[in-house]
Amino acid sequence: MSTLLRLATAGSVDDGKSTLVGRLLYDSKSVLADQLDAVERVSRDRGLVATDLALLTDGLRAEREQGITIDVAYRYFATANRSFILADCPGHVQYTRNTVTGASTADVVVLLIDARKGLLEQTRRHLAVASLLRVPHVIVAVNKIDLVGFDGDVYAAHAAAVTAAATDLGLADVRTIPVSALDGDNVVDRSTRTPWYDGPSLLELLEEIPAALDVADEAFRLPVQLVLRPQGAARDVRHRDYRGYAGQIASGVVRVGDAVVALPSGRTSTVVGIDTADGELAEAFAPQSVALRLADDLDIARGDLLAAVVDAPVPTRDLEATIAWLSDRVLLPGTRVLVKHTTRTVQAVVRDIVGRLDLDTAEITPADQLGLNDIGQVRLRLASPVAAEEYVISRRTGAFLLIDAHDGGTLAAGMVGEPLAEARCPQRRPAQYAI
Repeated sequence: MSTLLRLATAGSVDDGKSTLVGRLLYDSKSVLADQLDAVERVSRDRGLVATDLALLTDGLRAEREQGITIDVAYRYFATANRSFILADCPGHVQYTRNTVTGASTADVVVLLIDARKGLLEQTRRHLAVASLLRVPHVIVAVNKIDLVGFDGDVYAAHAAAVTAAATDLGLADVRTIPVSALDGDNVVDRSTRTPWYDGPSLLELLEEIPAALDVADEAFRLPVQLVLRPQGAARDVRHRDYRGYAGQIASGVVRVGDAVVALPSGRTSTVVGIDTADGELAEAFAPQSVALRLADDLDIARGDLLAAVVDAPVPTRDLEATIAWLSDRVLLPGTRVLVKHTTRTVQAVVRDIVGRLDLDTAEITPADQLGLNDIGQVRLRLASPVAAEEYVISRRTGAFLLIDAHDGGTLAAGMVGEPLAEARCPQRRPAQYAI
């Protein structure tokens, strides 16, 4: 089992995410003395009787002044059994885009709900994001269980509602835990005040949950970032004809002697050298940054993809995708955008908006436009082909961004294919737009 786990927290506003993370850091003894002193000082300045552990994650001055989290706060901590990278995401509906960012690389999402309120629309939205992004594991922490008198029936009702909603969205592994982030019940240590709950604490579960499969186990993919050539007159004649294709390996392993294909051209060659800043290698794997030397002089540029010949993706100009719309602008059919896929950026047009995810029914319903925080399915026509794969196959080569061609702003995060496996939508005839 991998010792590194990437997790993200999410939930509705004021559900206690930052307090939970602070409690997790504090009780696991992952807080430095000077950090704790600073938090205690700010807590006293606010007139609080107890230390506000939420301040351990609310690092921005504006957040501290308002008492809310408005950005993704990343923290690194470790226990005797595991290391963690944690992304604390905001709860306000207008910051769902930040949740998409935080959950995009997560192995597990810890989703909070308030025991007094239960399942809310924002909870459903975060579950949908977790399903879209193919997060392998979801833990739902029913927080503030102390404010409902540690009532096991209340917890059971919330757990059943969460399980039903997660099942509708196609989430396979969802666990629920009753917690009190303020007092620490079932966060690091199991609580005696929830005798009706016999499961692990949150930290115990995080320590035992398996991480996602290593990308080194997937097929080899390397998006080319830069073509390396000698600058000026090479002093060493051996380097005068040097040509290396540099980038970070997105997935898989490459070895000297392997056959690779350059996409979208489809030309093939053999790897004759693997160079790094520390010297040559016989093999390299994700996520190493390398420069590959090939036996043939191929026309390869930034944005091309080097892939294993076996099971190489087929370049395409037509994408059917699910997107999380992150802009205040409304998306309409015919909108022209830029598609950024790995290191390749191409012009595109939105041919059709197939539909929008209904958070109440977990189904895709017909729609003519998408607004801020909507999750929907679209058809895109690209000006030139990209070597995209289904998101369910690869979270790296199946993901893309939609970018505003005028100001460079990010409009949407996209996943190739239909990640919402349980969604259903009537077939519609796409409108035609030339590009």
